[in-house]
Amino acid sequence: MNRIVLAVVCFFLGVLGVHRFAVGKIGTGLLYLFTAGLFGIGWIVDFVMIIMGKFTDASGNFIK
Repeated sequence: MNRIVLAVVCFFLGVLGVHRFAVGKIGTGLLYLFTAGLFGIGWIVDFVMIIMGKFTDASGNFIK
């Protein structure tokens, strides 16, 4: 998935964990879904990591 598309998805649907489902991180996606994005803090951290290019997919590859 493209990093810009993932950043937009994270910004608008990060509280639901949709960006984590999109990269194959199902377990943490469910955690984000049931805890509202780790109580609103986790999705912000993920958004910053995506923008900085430090976010990885389920295989450990950086999102480009």
